[in-house]
Parts: sequence; structure tokens; C-alpha cells
Amino acid sequence: MARPTKYATLICAILSGIALVGIIIGLVAESPIVVLLAMAPSVVYEVYRTEGETTRWASWALAVVLVVEFILIVFNISIDVGGFLGSSTQEVAGYQIPLGDLRVVGPALIAVCALILIVRTRGVYTRWLAVNIIVCALALAYTLDTGVFTELLRQGAQEGLDTLQ
Repeated sequence: MARPTKYATLICAILSGIALVGIIIGLVAESPIVVLLAMAPSVVYEVYRTEGETTRWASWALAVVLVVEFILIVFNISIDVGGFLGSSTQEVAGYQIPLGDLRVVGPALIAVCALILIVRTRGVYTRWLAVNIIVCALALAYTLDTGVFTELLRQGAQEGLDTLQ
């Protein structure tokens, strides 16, 4: 059964505002925690809204990665995933994810899951929330590592161009 949409526009607008304010504060303060906290309400509402098998999986993956990312950043845990796997990139759902510190991989995984939501759903609110999440993931990547930010921006732009064609 489809989730009610009576207040979905208002909720998504408020969540967009929260994301925007959190991104601005996070970038000015150079704080990835602020960006994560600003992204969290959009992820929670995304988990609530999604119903399809693929979209439900992608939204729950978003939530798990968000929690893991928060733990890694708060406790300053650094794990070199690239060294462990012996590669500087890994393909996930057709997207190349730059590997390195696990904290930097998180925003890339979040962006990929949100891109899956955009591609696999017809729901306007799911797409709206996914865009919020992608923009937050880009800001998070920027606060953690500007090189990863550049790669995510390139892949996101390419996906957008491919969708338009």
C-alpha cells in the first residue's frame, strides 16, 4: 500500500531546509558531523517512504551506512579499505567508488544508494529525498576529502546526463 502523501510535500520541504542549513553550517565549520546530522532526517523519512524491493534495500543500506559513518567519525576510526582490498577503486552497482579511508568511502556509498533510489523509483518524494541525500553526501565528502568530492560530483553529473538522454 502506498504511503500517504497528504503532508509529504511539506515534510520534504522541511527536510530540504534542514539539509541546506546543515550543509552550510557543516561546510563553514568544516564539520562532517553536522552534515551527517542534517542528512539523517531525510534518510529516516526515505526508509519510511520506500516500498519496492530494490528501493527498500537501498534506503535501509543508506541508514546503515549513515550510522556506521557517524560511528567512524565520532570515534575517529580510520581503516584503509583500499590497502586491505589492494585496489584504489571498487565498482558498486555500476559506479566506481574511490577507496581509501573507510570514512571517505561512506559518502560514496550513500550517493550510490541514493542514485539507485532515483533510478529505481517513480515516486516524486523518494526522488526528492534522494536528491537531498546526494547533496548532503557531496558536502560530507567535501568536508572529509576534496578529491573524493570531485569524483562523486563527476559521477553524479554523468548519471544526471545519462538520465536526461
